[in-house]
Amino acid sequence: MENMPIKHEVNRQQAWGLLCEYTQSESLRKHALAVEACMRAYARKFREDEEKFSVTGLLHDFDYEKYPSAQEHPFVGNKILGERGYPEDIRRAILAHADYAQVKRESNLEKALFACDELAGFITATALVKPGKSLAEVEAKSVRKKMKDKAFARSVSREDIVQGAAELGIDLEEHIAFCIEAMKAVAPALGLAGSAPAAG
Repeated sequence: MENMPIKHEVNRQQAWGLLCEYTQSESLRKHALAVEACMRAYARKFREDEEKFSVTGLLHDFDYEKYPSAQEHPFVGNKILGERGYPEDIRRAILAHADYAQVKRESNLEKALFACDELAGFITATALVKPGKSLAEVEAKSVRKKMKDKAFARSVSREDIVQGAAELGIDLEEHIAFCIEAMKAVAPALGLAGSAPAAG
């Protein structure tokens, strides 16, 4: 294995650069930032490597815009990450977030990415229909209520959200509330800070 000496230091700035290189869509970049925020919060909760969780969240869909089919995403991305020297655990977690890749989720990194991905998208969708388009207006119970509305954000898999929380061993409502709080920290970058400060 001639390539072995190239050890990639996990670096958030480089990961953001790689995301922007492959992803022009602002909504996809915002999704990456939302998942990153949730992942960083879970790294703190589990006392794991924040930078590693952060980079994994940022890069989980970086190849999706150019390679959206199930035949290509996240497999092409995995190959690119390998060529750029990204560590095996990050690459494996990104593969494992797609159920059809059939990679069993075992580590906290793998489970957290799967659990945060669809949920971050759903929380964003919930915030966008609030009067102030703000995360400050979103509560776990309103997210749960929206999950029951099959017509709302229909591309988001409710099953994955429920399964993700179960795999983490965390109550669903607690998981939703945790991710809402995590995303509030980056609300301006997500365009979900609202037009006016929330009361109280």
